[in-house]
Amino acid sequence: MNYELTDEQALIRRTVRDFAVTRVAPVAEELDREERFPYEIVAELAELGLMGIPIPEEHGGAGADTVSYAIAIEELTRIDSSVAITVAAHTSLGTMPIYLFGNDAQKQEWLPQLASGRRLAAFGLTEPDAGSDASATSTRAELQDGELVVNGAKIFITNSGTDITACVTITALTADGETSNVIVPNGTPGYELSAPMRKLGWRASDTRELLFKDCRVPEGNLLGERGKGFQQFMEIIDGGRISVASMGVGLAQGAYDLAFAYAQKRQQFGRPISKFQAIQFQLADMATEIEAGRQLVYRAAWLKDHGKPFALAAAQAKLYTGLLSNRVVNSALQIHGGYGFMEELPISRLYRDQKILEIGEGTNEVQRMVIARLLGL
Repeated sequence: MNYELTDEQALIRRTVRDFAVTRVAPVAEELDREERFPYEIVAELAELGLMGIPIPEEHGGAGADTVSYAIAIEELTRIDSSVAITVAAHTSLGTMPIYLFGNDAQKQEWLPQLASGRRLAAFGLTEPDAGSDASATSTRAELQDGELVVNGAKIFITNSGTDITACVTITALTADGETSNVIVPNGTPGYELSAPMRKLGWRASDTRELLFKDCRVPEGNLLGERGKGFQQFMEIIDGGRISVASMGVGLAQGAYDLAFAYAQKRQQFGRPISKFQAIQFQLADMATEIEAGRQLVYRAAWLKDHGKPFALAAAQAKLYTGLLSNRVVNSALQIHGGYGFMEELPISRLYRDQKILEIGEGTNEVQRMVIARLLGL
């Protein structure tokens, strides 16, 4: 076992950490308060080659491994989850389906603009009545005269309605009991977007409901083999869990960093509260659990990079880091005391941003179902 990062992985960590601290941190509170999408930040991330990290260079990406990608998402989330989920959802959910399942024509049309970050992509799986039970999809895409006619709705879809969003890939029934994936370009007649949804956290990310009313796209927009949509999106979700698990580690690390700094400067009873054993033990537990979570995430990413089965490791990492980030951010806010309850301090934003990490990409309960199944239970 070699726990040392490669030179490339270490460079990505330094690059993303510096960018997050110097460019994202100064505007994170403002973006959150104004619920404003970070167009300028995304453009700069694209210039750095960070909007398509695991996509091969021939398709416009950076050609890096999954461990590097996980590191980048972790470092962004230490500072701001809205920016991190914009990158993660675009890469793992928006771009990856086209890279993995697209034909040559689809890859040539979409990947250069997506992997480079010039445009964004979204992935439409969740429906108003099909959340954890993703197999209960009711959106339909019926073939008529060489076109797929789409009717239905998707909800909680990230990156779907920005000014630079190019398309969404949706799951839809192409026949009774037959689920397929379909690429729907933004601006297609019959494809309507709701206003941005108001959220507890991730307020600077774009989240919307999608409505399809006799929306017609060419039959050539079918992604991959017809009827294989369920297997395809399960593979996509497995990879997406690594990026969300990375967010769990990153948010926990960010909360720990804030609590550590605050405990050293906050004076009570004539000395910094970091000198009290109660605070020291909280910070010691936080640091230990964060390192354990980080190793789970990196292991899942390493398995994926080496072509080994990684679904179990990804689900375990996602479950553990969701729970971990909950414990850490709660303790971190407690260390801040009353000041942590005020919106002026960033710990309150991290506290709000955390909860979705136990819901998105499969709830804690769904992760346990997946883990149990993969254990053979």
